Amino acid sequence: MLEKTLCACAVLIALAISPSAPAAFETDVVKTSGGDLAITFIGHGTLMFSFRGKTIHVDPWSRLADYAKLPKADIVLLTHHHSDHLDPAALKLVSGEHTELILTRECRSQGLEGTVMKNGDTTEVSGIGIEAVPAYNVAGTRSDGKPFHPAGSGNGYILTFGGTRVYVAGDTENIPEMKRLRRIDVAFLPMNLPYTMTPEMVADAARAFRPKILYPYHFGETEASRLVELLKGTPAIEVRIRKMR
Repeated sequence: MLEKTLCACAVLIALAISPSAPAAFETDVVKTSGGDLAITFIGHGTLMFSFRGKTIHVDPWSRLADYAKLPKADIVLLTHHHSDHLDPAALKLVSGEHTELILTRECRSQGLEGTVMKNGDTTEVSGIGIEAVPAYNVAGTRSDGKPFHPAGSGNGYILTFGGTRVYVAGDTENIPEMKRLRRIDVAFLPMNLPYTMTPEMVADAARAFRPKILYPYHFGETEASRLVELLKGTPAIEVRIRKMR
């Protein structure tokens, strides 16, 4: 059914400004079989999704937005425990009485209440499928040789919106588990050394699992246009650059 909904040329995926999105942030709208999915680009590793009246915040960070002015979350996803991804102040502002918090074990160890998902776990919240997938470093290590993001400590998430699969990778490299992913329609891949990936590593991963739309995010001072150049010979992947430093 997904192939009927999204053709290879991404005909059914349109760029638009969502009327409900804050004016300060870019928003793309993706057409799914279950309705419009609005993706708001807060910045860095922080995103907001709106679908069927539900709001999903990913790694809300108060350095990037005034969360008192943004919609309350029906779902919050935390990829890992680093302070630019787990911000208690932002969580407090974005959470309401019925907010579902999805987090890692290390995030919960910092006193948070929510549903812990480990790599490989799946669940469904408010009709949105959520799968936790590995996110970790191999090459990127601290001075003591330990990886910035050890295997098993962080999550990427695959969210299913009306049959459309959106992959938010978290802080990770182009690991084998990423390359084995299939049927990804929209992907967010991080691109800043030494913590995540080079443009070359992102291109390598994208060629393996071939998302229809690829957003580099969390890219700091990395020149995002380099990724466009690397993938210009892969027309099946549309690279979109947004304000996600």
